[in-house]
Amino acid sequence: METIKGYIDNFVYQNPANGYVVMNVSLEKGSVTCVGIAQGYGEGESVEIQGEYVNSSYGRQIKIHSIKALPPEDKIAIIRYLGSGAIKGIGEALAKRIVNIFGDDTFRIATEEPERLAEVKGISLKKAYEIGSQISEKRDLRDAMMFLQGYGISLNLSNKIYQKYGMQLYQVLRDNPYRLAEDIEGVGFNTADEIALKSGVSISSDYRIRCGIVHTMNQTTIDGNCYYPRQLLVEKAAEVLGVEETEVDQVLPDLVMEKKLLLKRCGEEERVYLVRYYYSEQEVAGTLCELLSTFDHPCTELSNNEIISRINKIEDELGIVLDELQQSAIVQCVKSGVFVLTGGPGTGKTTTINTLLKLLEEMDMEFMLAAPTGRAAKRMQETTGYEAKTLHRLLEISGDIEGDRGRIHFERNSENPLEVDAIIVDEMSMVDIHLFRALLQAMVPGTKLILVGDSYQLQSVGPGQVLGDIIASEMFPVVRLEKIYRQDEESHIITNAYKINGGEHIDFQKKYRDFFLLEKKDEREIYYYIEQLISKNVPKEFNINPLDVQVLSPKRKGGLGIVNLNHELQDRINPAAPGKREYAYGDFIYREGDKVMQVKNNYDMEWEIVGAYNLPIDKGNGIFNGDVGEIKSINTFTKSMMVVFDDDKTVEYPFENLEELELAYAITIHKSQGSEYPVIIIPLIEESSWSYTKKMLFTRNLLYTAITRARQCVILIGSSETVNFMIDNDTIQKRYTSLSERIKEASERM
Repeated sequence: METIKGYIDNFVYQNPANGYVVMNVSLEKGSVTCVGIAQGYGEGESVEIQGEYVNSSYGRQIKIHSIKALPPEDKIAIIRYLGSGAIKGIGEALAKRIVNIFGDDTFRIATEEPERLAEVKGISLKKAYEIGSQISEKRDLRDAMMFLQGYGISLNLSNKIYQKYGMQLYQVLRDNPYRLAEDIEGVGFNTADEIALKSGVSISSDYRIRCGIVHTMNQTTIDGNCYYPRQLLVEKAAEVLGVEETEVDQVLPDLVMEKKLLLKRCGEEERVYLVRYYYSEQEVAGTLCELLSTFDHPCTELSNNEIISRINKIEDELGIVLDELQQSAIVQCVKSGVFVLTGGPGTGKTTTINTLLKLLEEMDMEFMLAAPTGRAAKRMQETTGYEAKTLHRLLEISGDIEGDRGRIHFERNSENPLEVDAIIVDEMSMVDIHLFRALLQAMVPGTKLILVGDSYQLQSVGPGQVLGDIIASEMFPVVRLEKIYRQDEESHIITNAYKINGGEHIDFQKKYRDFFLLEKKDEREIYYYIEQLISKNVPKEFNINPLDVQVLSPKRKGGLGIVNLNHELQDRINPAAPGKREYAYGDFIYREGDKVMQVKNNYDMEWEIVGAYNLPIDKGNGIFNGDVGEIKSINTFTKSMMVVFDDDKTVEYPFENLEELELAYAITIHKSQGSEYPVIIIPLIEESSWSYTKKMLFTRNLLYTAITRARQCVILIGSSETVNFMIDNDTIQKRYTSLSERIKEASERM
């Protein structure tokens, strides 16, 4: 960390919305470019900056960690600041006249006795007050930012807090600092708690305990739970807060009275819900049962033999042969309002669905196809030949998501429903309770709902285990396809995926073209071999682009986590070179030719598809979490970069939006779910000890999910002991959900 003192010479770039700046700071000797949050500062102002040097295509820059204003050292410094344009209505000549009269006392006069500025020729009384007000506002903003930094709050978060509360922030921090956790995205309980305790709030304060309980409940939903047992919640919250369990237990009823939590007894167990999670499960259950009971299409009058006869004709047209179970699945689906088709890779789900869609089409049933991610929707469209959309796009999401608190508005809802005969959703294991609820809200009673997925894959990132609970309820027809079709003597991906799923070790002494392990123990050696595989061996062997090879890792951090992998692979696969433009932002250097991934849904981002002669042939809005592309160009003049995604969508990213992009040479296995890649490489190294966290992370279903992402080849590189550990580790973190029970209750009411 470096500390520099100087004055702001000029701003190269400013974003008023988030305070991000690129500015040149003049030092006693020379100057330096600084980047980061510097809200409320103006050209000519003396500052002290703490930060670290980073390298970019513009040379060395300082990434701002903290900044504070310094009192001007002399009259020249005061004139320089006032005459810089930072204060509207004052130029250099007027600045000199002001300082000639008030000297070193200029700033005190401007803020405490602004009317005296009217003593200066050319300044009216009204203008004097305006100048004083501007100087005071800038000082107040800087003081507030410095005050918040004193609590260890980052510049970015400090700016959010100031934008929310203005000068009321002092009162909020004095009265109830825990409001920050409720009101401001990015301020968690721990940050609010640290501020509160520094402010003298008692460790046993009701405010603190209430906020701590809600925080603990929110943390349980991050783990996928829709409720939490009361006793476990009390224990966990008491541990987080450092108070007695009795203190937590006494405050809990207050949150129930305030309708922030809901308490429900089930047998001997008391369950605690965040209110919206309880009603989400209840509404989903009721709507599913309603769809099941209200489906009344003429196709239900057909006999099983009539349906099978139609299926046989489609088989002849498509040149396929379905087995008895596949035909039975289609018959049950045709006659049911809600139907679930599940099975692993290669079991004929796609063939079954394609036949079903042809049959629905022949029956004049209008249908829509959807999947939870952009890549999954694209794959669904490719395998069926019909248009498929993401669930968010199908439901016509409107505006931004307000953080991770689930406040999403869809244009399609009960008042503006999807008026079709059937909706088919693929990759259902990825769909959480909130997104599924939104889909059901947009469905008209009588619409057929077909859910397709592999129940052995990873569960949804969001709360709930919707597919599993629907199957467990035993209230809906479910067909599990088990016979493997997509395999032959030359294909070992699916064979080994099923071995892994069954807990069977793989004989790595046998190496196949499409599935093998490179036994390596050293991280540096693994990096070298991954680079060689991507840049040379694999593209030549499989005739693919190097960027089509995807590295998958179980974790983000650590030696073979995706953060380190991406830095290493970028340096090896796409190193800096003369004429290759790059731009440093945050923890990344983005370089032309880099493989990148969108890491949040942006429904307003504009894209276009360019055809011959560089003419746009399609355009629209929306880039989604998990979309992968390549940086085609970086323009330092327009401060933007062009990214072309897998589906040929070209997007222009302003530099201030780069927080939405990450390098994607390596991605987590969770991020890969719902996607397929020609070749995947999975680095798995032996750990010195397997902690509880690693046991929960390095699991059988994680490895199974990774393996089933590959179409042509799987390359494991690292330790066979680690692979075997994962195969043996069938730990699946228990999720506390009650959708299956709600379904049974709703069914009884029908």
